[in-house]
Amino acid sequence: MTTLLSVNAGRAKRVAYTDAASGTTGIDKRPVDGPVRIESPGPNGVGASGVAGDDVCDLRYHGGADRAAYAFAREDLDRWERELGRELANGSFGENLTTAGLDVNGALIGERWRIGASLIVEVTGGRVPCRTFQGHLEARGIDPRGWVKRFTQAGRPGALLRVIEPGEVRAGDPVTVVHRPDHEITVAFLHRAATTERERLAETLVAAEWMESGLLAAARKHVEKYGS
Repeated sequence: MTTLLSVNAGRAKRVAYTDAASGTTGIDKRPVDGPVRIESPGPNGVGASGVAGDDVCDLRYHGGADRAAYAFAREDLDRWERELGRELANGSFGENLTTAGLDVNGALIGERWRIGASLIVEVTGGRVPCRTFQGHLEARGIDPRGWVKRFTQAGRPGALLRVIEPGEVRAGDPVTVVHRPDHEITVAFLHRAATTERERLAETLVAAEWMESGLLAAARKHVEKYGS
C-alpha cells in the first residue's frame, strides 16, 4: 500500500552551518500530529513553504510555488540508515512528506499524486544537496565528510512538489498517482542531468512546462551555451 507515513514541519532556527542571509534554517523537521494543510505559497516570499507550520529560510533554493513541499521515501531513509549506521526518523532529511511504497525517484516530472481526500501535488524536480544539509547531519552526530557528493551520486534525491489542489493531510493517508505526462524524464534522471551528467540537460527540456524554476533555468542556460 502506498501511504503517507508522516507530515513533517520545522521552525526557523539560528545555526552556524547555513549560508542563508538570515543565518537560520528550517531543515530540522519533525512529524506533526493531526491534519496539516498544504497549499501553494505563491511566488517566493517570507514563509514560502506550502506546509502549514513549516518555515523556509533560504528562498534561493527552497519554497515558492515550484517547491511548495518536499517528499522523501522511507525506503531511502532506511538505505541511508544502513549506510550511515544511525537511526533516521521521518523528517531527518528535511522532507515535509515521508512516504512508503511510492517510487518517489522514479516519478515523472509533471506526475501528479493525490494524498488523502483532496490534496493533489505535482512533481517538479529533485533536491540538490547543500552545505546546510551537510551541517544538519553533523549536528545530529553523523560524520558529514563528503556528504554533498555522496548524496548526489546516490541519485535518490526525493521529489519537489507543486500544489495543484490544496488540502489537509495526515499520517496514514493513501497516496495515489493520478496523472503521468507523456515523456520519460524522471526525478532521478533530472537529478543526474543537473549534477553528474550535465551533458544530458538538454534532454530534460521535454519536461520544461513542469520543471521547477531553478532546474529549468540551469537546463536552458546549458542549451544556450553548448547547444542541444
